[in-house]
Amino acid sequence: MLLVLCVDLDDDLGRKTDFDTPVVGRDEVEDAAVSLATADPEDSDVNVLFEGVHLADRIEDETVEVAVVTGEEGGDVAANRAVGDEVDEVLAGLSTSEEVRAVVVTDGAQDESVIPVVRSRVPIDGVRRVVVRQAQDLESMYYTIKQVLDDPETRGTILVPLGILLLIYPLAIVSDAVGLPGGAVFGITSGLLGLYVLGRGLGVERFLDRAAEQARNSLYAGRVTLITYVVAAALLVIGGVRGAETLEVVQREATEPIGPLRVLAALVYGAVTWFTAAGITTSLGQITDEYLADRFRWRYLNAPFYVLSIAVVLHAISAYFLQRVPLELPRLTYLAVTLTAGTLLGLTSTLAFAIAESRRSARAEPS
Repeated sequence: MLLVLCVDLDDDLGRKTDFDTPVVGRDEVEDAAVSLATADPEDSDVNVLFEGVHLADRIEDETVEVAVVTGEEGGDVAANRAVGDEVDEVLAGLSTSEEVRAVVVTDGAQDESVIPVVRSRVPIDGVRRVVVRQAQDLESMYYTIKQVLDDPETRGTILVPLGILLLIYPLAIVSDAVGLPGGAVFGITSGLLGLYVLGRGLGVERFLDRAAEQARNSLYAGRVTLITYVVAAALLVIGGVRGAETLEVVQREATEPIGPLRVLAALVYGAVTWFTAAGITTSLGQITDEYLADRFRWRYLNAPFYVLSIAVVLHAISAYFLQRVPLELPRLTYLAVTLTAGTLLGLTSTLAFAIAESRRSARAEPS
């Protein structure tokens, strides 16, 4: 059985006539079309109803039923749901044992938003769009532009760069009027536009939105990591400055240009202490938050010890290449001792906290 389904998404039929929807039956739909045409001859849904009757009359090789379903004024999600409810009502009222398939008749791109709703209830053999011939391209263009402007992401991607481009010329004129070089304004504006387009292409705005949302949630939730991250950032900046200062000292003390290996060693030697403090600070903040949220695990305590172990190893290697061994030991001996100490520190912490967590789990199981 073929169901010719005429869709009136904004319920013009119900609002402008006395017909209750859904309307089922060839004669009933024709009467509804005549009533709607009498009430509003310019309504495009009149064409939809007459097209449904026309399709029902042309098909002679199978059983055909024609029906009109409507939504709600406004054409939003509520309208689609209303159409789905009326489609269910039509299908429930069909007295047939045959498989029901549908042909959807609409008056343009806006009403076709209900296609997935209809398809979820009955297989669709085809879609027939009925619009006034003179206005078909214009209507499609109108709804395309309307959908673009209604989408916040697309609106920001298209309209913001377009707006910046349109502002370049008036900004150049204003800058010339106040005595500023117009070329500089043009270059700055073009650079900002380029950065914006590049950021949109790389998805930077999504990263910034997530970071801002996490920072806001951390602030209102009282998370310690918000403070420790700020402190760690300051320590990283100080560490970078100290590394650059150490490199300058090494370059002044050297009698000849130093190689890239010693440059890297100088940067690490000067910054490793501050970077270590930053790593320990952030790890302790994260551990505190996990404890307050009742998600604490003993293995989380490995983090500061791992940071300290890595710092010991990096400090020893950089000191070896810079010949700045702090103890009265041969350089190679000092390197071997510190590498062993850093390794043992990491292994010891891992083993100790694994044992502590296993014993805690064992005590929790009997209860």
